[in-house]
Amino acid sequence: MSIAEGIVQVLENEAAQQNYQRVKRVWLEIGPLAAIETESLVFCFDAVTKNTLAEGAELVILPTQGLAFCMQCTQTVPIKQRYDACVNCGSYQLQVTQGDEMRIKELEVD
Repeated sequence: MSIAEGIVQVLENEAAQQNYQRVKRVWLEIGPLAAIETESLVFCFDAVTKNTLAEGAELVILPTQGLAFCMQCTQTVPIKQRYDACVNCGSYQLQVTQGDEMRIKELEVD
Protein backbone atom coordinates (compact mmCIF):
# COMPACT_ATOMS: atom_id res chain seq x y z
CA MET A 1 0.00 0.00 0.00
CA SER A 2 2.79 2.42 0.87
CA ILE A 3 4.44 1.90 -2.52
CA ALA A 4 1.18 2.78 -4.29
CA GLU A 5 0.78 5.83 -2.06
CA GLY A 6 4.33 6.87 -2.94
CA ILE A 7 3.55 6.61 -6.64
CA VAL A 8 0.50 8.84 -6.21
CA GLN A 9 2.61 11.35 -4.30
CA VAL A 10 5.12 11.46 -7.17
CA LEU A 11 2.27 11.94 -9.65
CA GLU A 12 0.84 14.82 -7.61
CA ASN A 13 4.25 16.49 -7.26
CA GLU A 14 4.87 16.21 -11.00
CA ALA A 15 1.38 17.52 -11.76
CA ALA A 16 2.16 20.65 -9.76
CA GLN A 17 5.45 21.15 -11.60
CA GLN A 18 4.31 20.22 -15.11
CA ASN A 19 0.76 21.56 -14.89
CA TYR A 20 -1.36 18.55 -15.79
CA GLN A 21 -4.77 17.82 -14.30
CA ARG A 22 -5.32 14.11 -14.77
CA VAL A 23 -3.27 10.93 -15.13
CA LYS A 24 -4.72 8.42 -17.57
CA ARG A 25 -1.97 5.78 -17.66
CA VAL A 26 1.22 5.03 -15.72
CA TRP A 27 3.96 2.74 -17.00
CA LEU A 28 6.13 1.25 -14.24
CA GLU A 29 9.34 -0.68 -14.77
CA ILE A 30 9.74 -3.29 -12.06
CA GLY A 31 12.67 -5.67 -11.81
CA PRO A 32 12.38 -9.26 -10.62
CA LEU A 33 14.65 -8.49 -7.65
CA ALA A 34 12.63 -5.51 -6.43
CA ALA A 35 10.57 -7.64 -4.02
CA ILE A 36 7.30 -6.14 -5.24
CA GLU A 37 4.21 -8.27 -5.73
CA THR A 38 2.80 -6.68 -8.89
CA GLU A 39 -0.77 -7.97 -8.49
CA SER A 40 -0.96 -6.48 -5.01
CA LEU A 41 0.51 -3.22 -6.27
CA VAL A 42 -2.13 -2.95 -9.00
CA PHE A 43 -4.88 -3.61 -6.45
CA CYS A 44 -3.49 -1.05 -4.00
CA PHE A 45 -2.95 1.52 -6.76
CA ASP A 46 -6.64 1.30 -7.67
CA ALA A 47 -7.56 1.79 -4.01
CA VAL A 48 -5.27 4.74 -3.23
CA THR A 49 -6.05 6.67 -6.42
CA LYS A 50 -9.69 7.21 -5.44
CA ASN A 51 -10.44 10.96 -5.36
CA THR A 52 -6.99 11.85 -6.75
CA LEU A 53 -5.78 13.07 -10.14
CA ALA A 54 -5.00 9.41 -10.98
CA GLU A 55 -8.45 8.00 -10.25
CA GLY A 56 -9.27 5.44 -12.93
CA ALA A 57 -5.73 5.51 -14.33
CA GLU A 58 -4.38 2.31 -15.83
CA LEU A 59 -1.21 0.94 -14.24
CA VAL A 60 0.96 -0.86 -16.80
CA ILE A 61 3.73 -3.05 -15.41
CA LEU A 62 6.84 -3.40 -17.59
CA PRO A 63 9.02 -6.20 -16.21
CA THR A 64 12.77 -5.74 -16.55
CA GLN A 65 15.50 -8.36 -16.58
CA GLY A 66 17.73 -9.11 -13.63
CA LEU A 67 21.43 -8.79 -14.39
CA ALA A 68 24.55 -9.26 -12.30
CA PHE A 69 28.29 -8.89 -12.78
CA CYS A 70 30.21 -12.08 -12.00
CA MET A 71 33.44 -11.27 -10.20
CA GLN A 72 34.87 -14.68 -11.06
CA CYS A 73 34.47 -14.72 -14.86
CA THR A 74 34.02 -10.91 -15.27
CA GLN A 75 30.84 -11.29 -17.34
CA THR A 76 27.41 -9.72 -16.96
CA VAL A 77 24.89 -12.53 -16.65
CA PRO A 78 21.09 -12.78 -16.34
CA ILE A 79 19.64 -13.75 -12.96
CA LYS A 80 16.09 -14.49 -11.89
CA GLN A 81 16.57 -14.09 -8.15
CA ARG A 82 19.20 -13.04 -5.65
CA TYR A 83 21.82 -15.63 -4.85
CA ASP A 84 21.56 -17.34 -8.24
CA ALA A 85 24.78 -18.84 -9.50
CA CYS A 86 26.57 -17.47 -12.54
CA VAL A 87 25.24 -19.23 -15.64
CA ASN A 88 28.74 -19.20 -17.15
CA CYS A 89 31.05 -20.39 -14.37
CA GLY A 90 28.77 -21.38 -11.45
CA SER A 91 30.24 -18.80 -9.07
CA TYR A 92 28.07 -17.14 -6.44
CA GLN A 93 30.20 -13.98 -6.38
CA LEU A 94 27.66 -11.85 -8.22
CA GLN A 95 27.02 -8.12 -7.93
CA VAL A 96 23.47 -7.15 -8.97
CA THR A 97 23.57 -4.45 -11.64
CA GLN A 98 19.95 -4.40 -12.81
CA GLY A 99 16.59 -5.78 -11.76
CA ASP A 100 16.15 -4.42 -8.24
CA GLU A 101 14.56 -1.16 -9.36
CA MET A 102 11.07 0.21 -9.67
CA ARG A 103 10.61 3.43 -11.60
CA ILE A 104 7.94 5.38 -13.38
CA LYS A 105 8.91 5.10 -17.03
CA GLU A 106 6.13 7.06 -18.70
CA LEU A 107 2.86 8.87 -18.03
CA GLU A 108 -0.16 9.63 -20.17
CA VAL A 109 -1.78 12.78 -18.84
CA ASP A 110 -4.37 15.45 -19.65
